[in-house]
Amino acid sequence: MSSALDDLLDLLDLEQIEENIFRGRSRTAVIPRVFGGQVAAQALVAAGRTVPDDRSAHSLHAYFLRMGDPGAPIVYTVDRIRDGRSFTTRRVVAVQHGQPIFHLSASFQVYEEGLEHQAPMPPAPAPETLPTAAESLPAYAEHFIDPGVADRLLEARAAVDLRYVGAPPYGAVGEPRDPRSQVWFRAGGKLADDPLLHVCLATYVSDMTLLDSVLLAHGRGGWTVGDVVGASLDHAMWFHRPFRADEWLLYDQESPSSSGGRGLAQARIYTQDGRLAITVIQEGVVRVPR
Repeated sequence: MSSALDDLLDLLDLEQIEENIFRGRSRTAVIPRVFGGQVAAQALVAAGRTVPDDRSAHSLHAYFLRMGDPGAPIVYTVDRIRDGRSFTTRRVVAVQHGQPIFHLSASFQVYEEGLEHQAPMPPAPAPETLPTAAESLPAYAEHFIDPGVADRLLEARAAVDLRYVGAPPYGAVGEPRDPRSQVWFRAGGKLADDPLLHVCLATYVSDMTLLDSVLLAHGRGGWTVGDVVGASLDHAMWFHRPFRADEWLLYDQESPSSSGGRGLAQARIYTQDGRLAITVIQEGVVRVPR
């Protein structure tokens, strides 16, 4: 296991300071605010630690309310909304400097058998045939707003092996493309068998590239090249089937719409053998700088 993955796992290991209150810290971000995937994953950790072990997360719905301060701790307060025979519901509010910065509702379910069907996995090249971030990012450095962006991106994503199937938005600036993007990802080392950990790792990664498809539709490179200003607004995930975040997952993303300074992206995450594991939807601010 890499030291970067160790650091990420330590980041997700929240300190419990009261029965329903947890405290987390932040890692150095690529931009001067808390990474949205981090606060979402930490909030899900907090919720999951108040749920019986026989119940797994099956959905989350979240709003990003304010920019997080990476230099200050984040306090997560869990509200035990409901404990039913099959489902458990939790609400989590993340607070910094006395103000809520993030709100999450999550639902957990006891495993049961049921009807089965899924959308088929789309075609994609094998992940091993694609360049790593360390191999591909330097090639795009000339597009970035400053020469240190590539290094900061590599550092921020060092805990995860994330490989683009096609050119990322910053690799095709000025060339509008089909609003669809694919990446393969997995944790950069073997993880423990705790299902909550794998769900939280996938939640963390899910915020890294989801708005790419919005940018591709307009030939925009994103914050790395300075031609848009953006931030996540809300985020929803449904966990359909068990998966491991330390095995390859295909993140198939597309954008059906952008308007009013906002862009919508939706995605499906598949295991390498073709099982639909997760559905994700996110809306974000996507503004052209004046």
